[in-house]
Amino acid sequence: MAWIQLIFTSSPQQAESLSDALSECGAAAVTFQDNADQPIYEPAIGETPLWSATSVIALFDAETDTEALLTALRSQIGELPDHRFEAVEDKDWEREWMENFKPICFGEKLWIVPSWHEPPQPYAVNILLDPGLAFGTGTHPTTALCLQWLDKADLIGKTVIDYGCGSGILAIAAALLGANKVIGVDTDPQALEATQANAQRNGVIIETYLPQHCPTVKCDLLLANILAGPLMELMPRFVELTRPDTQLVLSGILDVQADTVSQHYQAEFEMDNTVVLEEWVRLSGVRHG
Repeated sequence: MAWIQLIFTSSPQQAESLSDALSECGAAAVTFQDNADQPIYEPAIGETPLWSATSVIALFDAETDTEALLTALRSQIGELPDHRFEAVEDKDWEREWMENFKPICFGEKLWIVPSWHEPPQPYAVNILLDPGLAFGTGTHPTTALCLQWLDKADLIGKTVIDYGCGSGILAIAAALLGANKVIGVDTDPQALEATQANAQRNGVIIETYLPQHCPTVKCDLLLANILAGPLMELMPRFVELTRPDTQLVLSGILDVQADTVSQHYQAEFEMDNTVVLEEWVRLSGVRHG
């Protein structure tokens, strides 16, 4: 099926009403896109901020009467912001999407392999994982930093907690690398479902819990790839879940936030030097004896 895009350059104040009007006029999909290279890293809880210059992109059937569409939009919201129509190239979108995801190696022996690929190294530690709704496919620097750490770790027989497990990628890696007991914790029930589905695909057992139901288990390794703000708030809980000499790995932290987060944890953990990938960092340490 052929498609066209109607693209508006909008203010954040107008974007929502424009989106509603486009949907009422039959748009198959409406998306927002940053039009000013203005990243938004940690919005406050309950907030969904938009960029100061936001592109609103609506997808329509290529047979749509464009003049009638614009007339209908004007009748709803008045004068329209700058806009243009673009034809969308007709492709096999499923194949195009799949080709963007290839096996990735982290360190010496740890691979993430989409289900439609053969493992490049069959005898390596291969995590079978497809891109999905839950965060964590290995492509983001924060996940890559944690996987690189795990690749070098000795996890045989250990208890591991992945706090903020998302897709379960770190928990599954720990299990495949020899951990005896692995627990995944997340605030999103869909993330826990994704973790269980991915664990089953990889032939490992992961216990999953919402935070309020997570037992106070003293682990040997605690992983948390979240964001700097929640990591600061969770420090007392992480102390409860660890014992002397427990290892700690934190990610989801911007390089400008690293010193603040590291200093926050130093009262309970001996923190190592930061490791940087792009603008993100990994912090690691060991619980004081």
